[in-house]
Amino acid sequence: MKIHVRCTVYKANQNFSDIGKVSGLTAMIGGARVRLNGLQTAAVAVGSAVGALLDPRRADLIAALGETTGKPAFERVLERMKESPEGRSVLLERPRVISANVGHAWDLPENTFGAAYAKFMGSRNFSPDDRPPVRFMDTEELAYVAMRAREVHDFWHTLFELPTNLMGESALKVIEFRQLYLPMCFMSVVAGSLRFNPTQRSLFYEHYFPWALSAGVNCSDLMCIHYERHFNEDLDSVRQKWGIVPAPPLPATSV
Repeated sequence: MKIHVRCTVYKANQNFSDIGKVSGLTAMIGGARVRLNGLQTAAVAVGSAVGALLDPRRADLIAALGETTGKPAFERVLERMKESPEGRSVLLERPRVISANVGHAWDLPENTFGAAYAKFMGSRNFSPDDRPPVRFMDTEELAYVAMRAREVHDFWHTLFELPTNLMGESALKVIEFRQLYLPMCFMSVVAGSLRFNPTQRSLFYEHYFPWALSAGVNCSDLMCIHYERHFNEDLDSVRQKWGIVPAPPLPATSV
């Protein structure tokens, strides 16, 4: 059950710790949280980095790497969200991107953002329920911010028109780094580059990388958008509103 708390007046320094909690989130955080000391955090970070490099499909290792190396970045994102009216709305209501909450996107008109997201997910047989839980954040506020960043990832794929192959994921990680400054995003780009063949590497740095750097700087603060409220809006309109420029098409000679 999700409890929505709406306020007519928001304060930038308001404490959101006990507002708008979602029982599913609380259960997830409470049941999965692992408290680590400094040495243990470093060990998990190193182990996750090595494991993710060996097998980039391990979403749990990538998530652990992001959490154990990204606390300062998530703290900065949290402060930005508190300073933004729409970001505060997200913190107050704590929406979850799960099937029960976004399933209506499949019924929206074809031109809408929600329909584009549904098409993106359906064409790849993806489920929004497959994201790994947050385990290594110190507070529920930070845990929610980390979970939100994880869950809106596919919204970003949709908005920026990026594929889910290695090149597309690496390009999105460039955008995420410019937005969130998570060390994991930078490491993912480096690791992805190592896995490219020479042709792919050249294509990435000549085609995707410059665009992604610009796109990540010039768009709105992606963590301060209550995406679910905009599902029924025209896709091109929300892109324009948020300053999002989709990825340029690959050259016809690309492989």
